[in-house]
Amino acid sequence: MKRIGILSDTHGYWDDKYLFYFADCDEVWHAGDIGTPIIIELLEKHCTVRAVCGNIDGGDLNRRFSKVLRFKVEECDVLMTHIGGYPGKYAPTIRKEIYSEKPNLFVAGHSHILKVMYDRTLDCLHVNPGAAGKQGWQQVRTLVKLTIDGKDIKNLEVIELS
Repeated sequence: MKRIGILSDTHGYWDDKYLFYFADCDEVWHAGDIGTPIIIELLEKHCTVRAVCGNIDGGDLNRRFSKVLRFKVEECDVLMTHIGGYPGKYAPTIRKEIYSEKPNLFVAGHSHILKVMYDRTLDCLHVNPGAAGKQGWQQVRTLVKLTIDGKDIKNLEVIELS
């Protein structure tokens, strides 16, 4: 069983609340628009970090992280990208992969809009954790935590940052 913290769109903004809320997490996943390598370095002092680069990420972040990441946690197949869309409106850049090799969990960022949806067509949970940073128009900054137990995704929690 693994506890996972998910965030996106920090845009270089660090908040100590990330570590506070992710204190019980085995891994933290960043769904892109990281903004600066310092964000990843600070998270890595706490636990394992998986990340994808977003459309604002350049230089060292582009060299270190890919645009799409596919991996397994326990028995759960995870697909993560920054610009991914959502059920019924997946981005053209990811649509072929998501339909040909259906993941159990699809994580994307970019929109700054928190969205957790189940895609019945793919038998897949879609999670967009919203934006954890202050760049953008969102009124509430958000994080997501969940537990992966075998193939099951449970105990999903949305955290609002003030």
